[in-house]
Amino acid sequence: MKTIFEKAPAPSPRGTDERGLPLLEVRDLHVEFTTRDGVTKAVNGVNYSVGAGETLAVLGESGSGKSVTAQAIMGILDMPPGKIPQGEILYRGQDMLKMSGEERRKIRGRKIAMIFQDALSALNPVLTVGFQLGEMFRVHQGLSKREARHKAVELMDRVRIPAAEERVGDYPHQFSGGMRQRVMIAMALALEPDLIIADEPTTALDVTVQAQVMDLLAELQREYDMGLILITHDLGVVADVADKIAVMYAGRIVETAPVHELYRSPAHPYTRGLLDSIPRLDQKGRELYAIKGLPPNLTRVPSGCAFHPRCPRAQDICRADVPVLLPVTERDGVAPAGRASACHFPEETIHG
Repeated sequence: MKTIFEKAPAPSPRGTDERGLPLLEVRDLHVEFTTRDGVTKAVNGVNYSVGAGETLAVLGESGSGKSVTAQAIMGILDMPPGKIPQGEILYRGQDMLKMSGEERRKIRGRKIAMIFQDALSALNPVLTVGFQLGEMFRVHQGLSKREARHKAVELMDRVRIPAAEERVGDYPHQFSGGMRQRVMIAMALALEPDLIIADEPTTALDVTVQAQVMDLLAELQREYDMGLILITHDLGVVADVADKIAVMYAGRIVETAPVHELYRSPAHPYTRGLLDSIPRLDQKGRELYAIKGLPPNLTRVPSGCAFHPRCPRAQDICRADVPVLLPVTERDGVAPAGRASACHFPEETIHG
C-alpha cells in the first residue's frame, strides 16, 4: 500500500519534465505597492527557474524583494495595496497569474508549498500541532479526524520530532524553535508537493539547529525529488545545499551562478561584499568587512545601477545606465551555463 512517504518515480532529465519544462519559471515579474510616499517597486523584472530535484537559493539583504517574489508565486500578496503590473509565473508551463482563484488553490499546498519565516507566528497558538497538520488531510483529502491524526503523527516522525505520538496533542508554544520549524516542514511536505519555497527557514535558530534543519530539508528533497527555493540572507547557510544561486538587490537579480562558481569568483560587487562579510577562521583577529551604506528606498531607487552609491568600483556609467543581466565570460572566453551578472564591469570584479 502506498504511504505518503513513498518515493517519487525516477525523474526526467534533471530539472525538466518530458517536455523540457522546469517545474517553475518566473519571467519578468514586477510587483508594486502603492503607499503614501509613492509607488514602491518591490520586484522589478525578476527571472529565474527551478526544476525537479534542484535547489535554487535566492540571496539578498532584507528588502531586496526575495519574500515578495515568493508571495507572488504562492498567490498570497495583499492586493491592494500590492499589484503585479506585468510578468509570468509558470508552473509546468501554465501561467498561474492567468488562473482563477480556484485553480490557484488547487496548486497552492498540493503542488507548491511554503515554509514561512517565523514558525511561532505562522502556527495558530490555540490549536494543537496535530490538529493543524491533520487539517491538510481533512480539507484536501477528506480524511476523518482519526485518519488525519494518524497522518500527522507519521509526518512528525518523518521530520524527526521525538515522541510524536505523545506530542501530537501539544501546542506550538510547547515546542522549541527548532521543533516548530520541523512542524512547518512537515506541514509543507504533507501533500507531497512538487516544489517547496522555504522563506528564511533558519532565522533565529542557533547554528547547530540551523544545520539540522538544512540537512533535513536536503534529505527530504532528495527522497521525493522536489524542487526547492531557499530564500535567505545568509550565504553560509546555502553553501552545501544549493545547486544555483540568484542574488537580489533593490528588487532585481544582480547575479546568477552555479553555487561553486559564485563562491569561487563572484561577478558582481554586491555579491563580493556579501561573501567578504562572512566570518572566516583563517582571518581571525581581522576587522569584519561590512558593505557601506544602506539599501535604497524602493520608492526612490537611484539612477543607473541601484548599488552604485555603495559600490567601491562605481564609475560614471554606473550612475547613468542600468546594467542588464548578461552572461559572464571567463578568461578562456567561455561563458559557463547559468553564469550572469548585472554589472558594467563583471570581468574586473571576478579577477579583482
